[in-house]
Amino acid sequence: MHASIRVARAARVAAAAAAVMWSFAGAAQAQTELVIATVNNGHMIEMQKLSKHFEQANPDIKLKWVTLEEGVLRQRVTTDIATKGGQFDVMTIGLYEAPIWSKKGWLQELKPDAGYDVDDLLPAVRAGLSVDGKLFAAPFYAESSMLMYRKDLADKAGVQVPERPTWPQIKDLAAKIHDPKNGIYGICLRGKPGWGDNMALITTIANTFGGQWFDMQWKPQLESKPWKEAVSFYVDLLKNYGPPGSSANSFNEILALTSSGKCGMWVDATIAASFVSDPKQSKVASQMAFAQAPTMNTPKGANWLWSWNLAIPAGSKKVAAAQKFITWSTSKEYIQLVAKTNGWANVPTGTRKSTYANAEFQKAARFAAAEKTAIDSANPTDATLPKSPYVGVQFAAIPEFQAIGIAVGQQMSAAVAGRVSVDDALKASQVTADREMRKAGYYK
Repeated sequence: MHASIRVARAARVAAAAAAVMWSFAGAAQAQTELVIATVNNGHMIEMQKLSKHFEQANPDIKLKWVTLEEGVLRQRVTTDIATKGGQFDVMTIGLYEAPIWSKKGWLQELKPDAGYDVDDLLPAVRAGLSVDGKLFAAPFYAESSMLMYRKDLADKAGVQVPERPTWPQIKDLAAKIHDPKNGIYGICLRGKPGWGDNMALITTIANTFGGQWFDMQWKPQLESKPWKEAVSFYVDLLKNYGPPGSSANSFNEILALTSSGKCGMWVDATIAASFVSDPKQSKVASQMAFAQAPTMNTPKGANWLWSWNLAIPAGSKKVAAAQKFITWSTSKEYIQLVAKTNGWANVPTGTRKSTYANAEFQKAARFAAAEKTAIDSANPTDATLPKSPYVGVQFAAIPEFQAIGIAVGQQMSAAVAGRVSVDDALKASQVTADREMRKAGYYK
């Protein structure tokens, strides 16, 4: 009897010990590794540095970063999600991919808790990342486009720039301040080919002249009157008042020219305002002033809209951990953390109403009000004067647009360089776009 009790007791002790061992083993295995694919720009690199705060608060989650250049990132994540590769648990995607991928069922719906305050997200950005009222990606930072100009040069010319100028007013001012002998060009604009390079700007010009990429039957409209007028205006502006070699200039090249005082005006991403108004980076920081992107026949689609966002692939096995990380990195608290660490001038902008309502941010970023107005005025679902079948301001959110945008961008750059006429460039663009749309089965 006693022996059997001893045996039973020993068995119970062994079982209890085994249970403890299993629980320790379980704890060791419970750490979830999240693989995050992101782009190698300043805001994202800062997020990686600050992510130690997230790991300290969530010891059961380990973060592994894959940081890539924009083009490579886009290629890698597109291949992975289309083939259900499962390589990444969190992906950094643009406003272009978000609606396309969510409609294909490639992304998990995001369901952040009440503390996240979805209603604090700027409406234009939230709308661009939602389908049927459901959020499929969370914005890390966003931008629109705006006019940045040298107020000292405008004052000297006796011109007061309105808050929302027209393109003819911009042309008049460019003519007055253009002084190439003294190294000052009336206006600097993107000319480098690419759907996200020159075509981002040119599309907004075409929009405000009353143009659109495709009509309601998905037929390309590149030889329409608004496109001809818009592109002719843009090419003439750069030929007469732009710097030499404009057909090779994009954001970085023009940022360098503007910061060294060589551009009288520049229409580009709102993110540039923080650089050109920073005395550490710009010779003319104190002279820079800001207004809305110019309009022509309509204000619709004059300000572009872009954001970098975090999303979870549909097949992910780590949804809860991924959701937790995305909630942290796109929250109000994260913006406060960046402000505390690096100052309010360096927080990711363009995503939350509360950022723009913050007095310290307003003081650190004198372009803040103009930037918020620009973002708020952009509407990706209503960006053209005639009704259009696509979502997007400076792009059409369809898979075929990348190839079309790249081809058209090359024609526009050739027109700026004087290698082809505007009419020939638009004719070749129309042929390419029509071929791509037929091939994809939009019409016969």
